[in-house]
Amino acid sequence: MREYNYRKKWQDLLTPEIVSLLSKIHEFKGEQMLFIESYTDELTELLEVARIQSVEASNGIEGIYTSDERLKKIVQSKTMPKSRDELEIAGYRDVLNTIHDSYEHIPIKPAIILQLHRDLYKFSSNERGGSYKNSDNVITETDGQGDEWIRFEPVASWETAESIKALCKAFDDVINSNDLVDPLIIMPMFILDFLCIHPFNDGNGRLSRLLTLLLLYHSNYIVGKYISIEKIVELSKDAYYEALQASSFNWHENKNDYVPFVEYTLETVAKAYRDFSSRIKILTTSGMSKPDRVREIIKENIGKITKADIMIRCPDISQVTVQRALNDLVKSGKIIKIGGGRYTAYTWNREGE
Repeated sequence: MREYNYRKKWQDLLTPEIVSLLSKIHEFKGEQMLFIESYTDELTELLEVARIQSVEASNGIEGIYTSDERLKKIVQSKTMPKSRDELEIAGYRDVLNTIHDSYEHIPIKPAIILQLHRDLYKFSSNERGGSYKNSDNVITETDGQGDEWIRFEPVASWETAESIKALCKAFDDVINSNDLVDPLIIMPMFILDFLCIHPFNDGNGRLSRLLTLLLLYHSNYIVGKYISIEKIVELSKDAYYEALQASSFNWHENKNDYVPFVEYTLETVAKAYRDFSSRIKILTTSGMSKPDRVREIIKENIGKITKADIMIRCPDISQVTVQRALNDLVKSGKIIKIGGGRYTAYTWNREGE
């Protein structure tokens, strides 16, 4: 069986890049605490935006969708789910809310992992939730030509229960030890091993992202409450899968390199904190008009952003006002319009700066 012993391995991960990321995140964490104390009312808007984006993005990574309007109503518990996808979206919503509200009382134990998976599928008619996989599974990838190939073979189904037990014990051993270990290093190691075990027939990716949030909360890194970690992963999906593949190579032989996945995860957390700071700045800048807020949101965003994304971040700005601001920014050359129809997106024109 695969050996799970983080106390032997974590010090090998203290590369200059990882140490630098840890230092940045620690600094961001202190800044966030000051913001939380000073801007309680403004943070309510960020919390609601993050919930919607987290549910949408984490399910979207797995190809689970509904309309923007339906998604928002489901997240806000203002409608009942109808389709199979919406049933799974509602399950994710409830587990996410449980973690947000009760993380102090959710330890990392096999029984808890099973319960969280059960609740992920609590609205589904079948009995997929809360049980380990009943047959061996493989992680596949599809290339540009549509050809599918096996990227990774997880542990056999008969090994799953013992593997999760050993994984949770290894986590407890290092966290409760006298080692001067930073939990931010152990968290992605745990998540990588969880994904390599791939304990369930379905839902492994979504549950891994929920567990990431839970582990961050346990160490008082609560940026995921206000900024969607899942959305950042969705926007960097290729890099996520590349890091996962690199760190899972030779995993069964206990010779895998955790560094790529740890670096990716820490970069994701650092970006979440940077996003938090920029959004707080926009929310708390006095005298900023609504069109100016739209402009600043696009300017602070790296890559493409849709009108729907802007409206989620600014629930107090009407669709008409957002569209008028977008039209004016395109006309002035400040932003670039990409695509058309429902796929329209915008990006800041950095060449014009």
